Amino acid sequence: MAEAQNSPTPDSSRAGGTPPVGSTTAGQIAVAAESTVATRMSAPPSFDVADFPVPHGREEEWRFTPLERLRGLHDGTAVANGAGVKVAVEAPEGVTVETVGRDDARIGRAGTPVDRVAAQAYSAFEQAGVVTVPKETVLTEPIRIAVHGEGGVAFGHQVIELGAFAEAVVVIDHTGDAVLAANVDYLLGDGARLTVVSVQDWDAKAVHVAQHNALIGRDASFKSVVVTFGGDLVRLHPRVEYAGPGGEAELLGLYFTDSGQHQEHRLLVTHNTPHCKSNVVYKGALQGDAAHAVWIGDVLIEAKAEGTDTYEMNRNLVLTDGARVDSVPNLEIETGEIVGAGHASATGRFDDEQLFYLMARGIPEQDARRLVVRGFFAELVQQIGVADIEERLLAKIEEELEASVA
Repeated sequence: MAEAQNSPTPDSSRAGGTPPVGSTTAGQIAVAAESTVATRMSAPPSFDVADFPVPHGREEEWRFTPLERLRGLHDGTAVANGAGVKVAVEAPEGVTVETVGRDDARIGRAGTPVDRVAAQAYSAFEQAGVVTVPKETVLTEPIRIAVHGEGGVAFGHQVIELGAFAEAVVVIDHTGDAVLAANVDYLLGDGARLTVVSVQDWDAKAVHVAQHNALIGRDASFKSVVVTFGGDLVRLHPRVEYAGPGGEAELLGLYFTDSGQHQEHRLLVTHNTPHCKSNVVYKGALQGDAAHAVWIGDVLIEAKAEGTDTYEMNRNLVLTDGARVDSVPNLEIETGEIVGAGHASATGRFDDEQLFYLMARGIPEQDARRLVVRGFFAELVQQIGVADIEERLLAKIEEELEASVA
């Protein structure tokens, strides 16, 4: 096992339990030590792509990413064409769905691009989609945004805005084949409650790079569930900031990385306001030669963010030889006046004790392995809260397991 852990508080139960116990072989696991969040980016955030140098792979934020597989998104050679992606929105009554120009004031308000691809996406999109839930509106059905790749290159921008005390669930479903760079903004008014489920179920050759920006209002609650299965390369960058005290953010993630796939999730939670909370739990399973998963979890507690309560955890289960995990939790604290802060990372193979327990009760080894992986993911799947998505993901996990136990 490779594990990195740091917690100023003795109670880590809210992070989802004790990290698994297991063993790994050399070369499979790489867990980096703690580093300073403020120095992780080679250039300051900017909406202008010219402010970012073309990455070469030696930069801190690009060192895990195979640049040659980005299909030109990082160096400006990727050009949008008409066969990019098709976006369809299904929304309950009372929700406003718009297509707006670049001058709309809501675009970019949740956050600024932090790397060249996000800035390229911002500079290149022509129209943005905006979905607005009016204040005090409580939706009983989810908003569904279907993003289907049609084989080309596309740059996109999507805004989800909730008015004060509104409540909504949004499902963003990515399918098909495309080379897509996008920014997604979540704007939560005071007291609003938003759950977003982003599913990356791309075809095998797709490339998807996106920055997700959430701006959480006073006493508002934001839950993000990121599920990544498909694509040749997927690199997502969820970011959270608070616009007032009392805000809460829960960032959950699930990924299943197959042979040859590169799946990268880079998170940043900036506690810039007093008395806010955040909880991050990402879990991944890997199988097959050259399967590569990267998880970077950055939490910054600024000096003015007194009363912060935060925890982040990443757990990975390596199912076969040849897979690689890079898991880097980072925590920077600028004030001692906090409720709690900590992080943990753990990566390992199947728990032999669990397998022995199940097999000793007459369960065949292959079925026992399936049960272990199902249990590993069950905690997160059950928190999605959308029945058809949960059923689909469980079926997808079962499909992946058929390959790993064959």
